[in-house]
Amino acid sequence: MPSALSGQKVLVFGLAKSGLAAIRLLLAQGAQVTALDARDEAALGDVARELKSQGVTLVTGSAPPGLFEEQALVVVSPGVPLVLPELQEARKVGVPIWGEIELAWRSLSSVPLFGITGTNGKSTTTALTGELFKRGGGRTFVGGNLGLPLAEAALKPQDWDSLVVELSSFQLEGILQMKAKGAVILNLTPDHLDRYPTHDAYGEAKARIFLNQGLGDFAVLNAEDAHVMRLGNHANVPAYGFSVSGQVAPGGPQLKGLAVARPGGFRLDFLNEDYTLTNRALRGAHNAQNAMAATLLARLGGVSREAVQAGLDSYPGLPHRLESVRVLDGVEWVNDSKATNVDSVLVALRAFAGNLLLIAGGKGKGAPYQPMVDEGRGKVKAVLTIGQDAEKLAAAYEGQAAVHPCGTLDAAVRKARELAKAGDTVLLSPACASYDQFKNFEDRGDTFKRLVQAL
Repeated sequence: MPSALSGQKVLVFGLAKSGLAAIRLLLAQGAQVTALDARDEAALGDVARELKSQGVTLVTGSAPPGLFEEQALVVVSPGVPLVLPELQEARKVGVPIWGEIELAWRSLSSVPLFGITGTNGKSTTTALTGELFKRGGGRTFVGGNLGLPLAEAALKPQDWDSLVVELSSFQLEGILQMKAKGAVILNLTPDHLDRYPTHDAYGEAKARIFLNQGLGDFAVLNAEDAHVMRLGNHANVPAYGFSVSGQVAPGGPQLKGLAVARPGGFRLDFLNEDYTLTNRALRGAHNAQNAMAATLLARLGGVSREAVQAGLDSYPGLPHRLESVRVLDGVEWVNDSKATNVDSVLVALRAFAGNLLLIAGGKGKGAPYQPMVDEGRGKVKAVLTIGQDAEKLAAAYEGQAAVHPCGTLDAAVRKARELAKAGDTVLLSPACASYDQFKNFEDRGDTFKRLVQAL
C-alpha cells in the first residue's frame, strides 16, 4: 500500500481499539511506528507482545523528552485529549496531530462518507443507515465509533462504495481534511463535561462534522432541537431536517426538506414519499427520529425508495437496546440491558403503551429513581428487583406498582414468567451498572436472552 508515510516516523498515542487499527494501517503503509500508552507492558499483555513482534517500538507510562517532537506525525486515539501539553508542544514545532479517523480518511477520500453524530442514538442510526445502503446494493462499510474502526476499511479502500461512520465528538476533534458527503447531528444534550468546559464547546466539537463539506454534499439536522439547528449554521451545504412533531426550532438554516413523523411511519415532504415503521426494533419516538435521519442520509445518498423501505422492515436492531428476544404465550420479552442509567430507562418506557413488567436493579449510580416511577405510572404494573440497588428501587416504587424482590436475574425471569399474561411485555431495563453480578451489560443481556429462550 504506497503512502507518503512510508519510511516516516509516526507515533500512535493510545492503544485501545482505534489506536491498534491505526497501527495496522500505518504498518501496511510502511511507516516506522512507535506506540505510546499509559499502561505498563504487563497490563497490555498480548497487545504488547504482538506489537513488538511486528517491529513497533513500544513506550509505556510517560513519554521521554523529545519523543513527540521527533515524529513526522502523531496519531491520537479518541480518548486522548488534544489539549495535553505534550501535544501542544509538538504542534508548536510543526508536528501534525491527527485522529485515527483523519488517518483512515486520507486513504479513503475517493469513497463517499456518511457521518452520524449526536449525544444519543448514534449507534442505532449508524447500523440502520448501513442496512439501508446495503439494501441499495452497494458495498458499504459500517463502523467508526461503532464496531470496526475506520482504519480497518482503509486497509482495502477499493472494497467500498460507501462508508457509514459513527463519529463521536472526541473523534471529530481529530479531523482536519475529512469530508462527509452526508452529515447528521441527531441531538445534543449535556455530556462529556469532564472533557469540555461548557455545553457549547461540546456542541462546537460536534459541528466539526460539517467541516470541509462542499458542492454535492448535504447536512441532516434534528429540526426540533434548537441547539442542533443553531449548529447547522456551520454547514455551508443544503440542510434537511427531521421532526416527530412537525415543528422546526428557530435559529437554524433554511431547510430544503423535512421528514415528519405520522401514525405508523413518516413522510419526506420534499419527495412526497411515505414510509411505514412497523419493525419492533424501531419502536418509540426516539427510533422514529433515528429512522428518519437514516432515511434522509440514504435517499439523498442515492438509495432507492424501495430499498429504504425494505431496510426499515428488515433492520434487526442492535443487541441489548430494546431487543425483542421472543414472544411466548402472547408475552413479549425485551432485552434493554444497555440501559445502565435512569435516563436510558425513560427512553425505553416511552416506547411502550403499557402492561409492563420491569426487571431493574444492579449497581446503582446514585441518581434518583423517581423519574422512572413517574414515566412508568399507568404503564408499569410490576417491578422485579435484582442486585445491589434492589431496596432503593423497591422504596421508590412503593405504592406505585407491585414490587417483587428477586435478587438474581434468573429468579426475576422465573417470577416474570409466573406473573405475565398475554398482552404483557417483560422488559429488562436495569437503570444500573451490571458489575455487581455480571462482567458488563452485554453479559447481563446475553444471560437474560439465554434464560428467556430456555423458558
